[in-house]
Amino acid sequence: METKRTLQIVLPTTDSMSEGDSSGESIHGKPSVIAGFFTRLGQIYQSWLDKSTPFSAVRWAVTLILTAIYMIRVYILQGWYIVTYALGIYHLNLFIAFLSPKVDPSLLDDPDEGPSLPTKQNEEFRPFIRRLPEFKFWHSATKGIVIAMICTFFEAFNVPVFWPILVMYFIMLFCITMKRQIKHMIKYRYLPFTHGKRTYREET
Repeated sequence: METKRTLQIVLPTTDSMSEGDSSGESIHGKPSVIAGFFTRLGQIYQSWLDKSTPFSAVRWAVTLILTAIYMIRVYILQGWYIVTYALGIYHLNLFIAFLSPKVDPSLLDDPDEGPSLPTKQNEEFRPFIRRLPEFKFWHSATKGIVIAMICTFFEAFNVPVFWPILVMYFIMLFCITMKRQIKHMIKYRYLPFTHGKRTYREET
């Protein structure tokens, strides 16, 4: 007689599947919690930034206070001059971008198409569009100060250097850069500051 052999296939039950899901959640739970924490933290940070947008005077006052605290700390510690010099160069680049137009007039075919302001009554009002908006300028400058402040807590960033040379070099670089920027403004006839649409009196 031939014996028939049967193969038994054991299918997973719902209990075993639920155990597997729970173990998977326990394995992948920590990264999701950490990601959710940083996502929530970023949302809170962005919310505070959005709320501070209309208060430009308060924002810059806080930045000036942070700058004063940083300078006092550097003066007391008598070190981290190279960090201060890098911070000054960074702020100078931000300031130049703040004063520069979004579209460089030297790259245009017609110089009259640049961001020059109107001088006649029938001329269309064209506000000055910056390469770096005021809010981004403030945000980047404040972040730079905070990062520089953090660097003063690490001795690795305290590179010995003769600080008067850095001061003289920064002053010279500032004067040369601003002179070039002013010449650019005069050449292409634009002003980096506008206060809304101007009105002109009719000539009689």
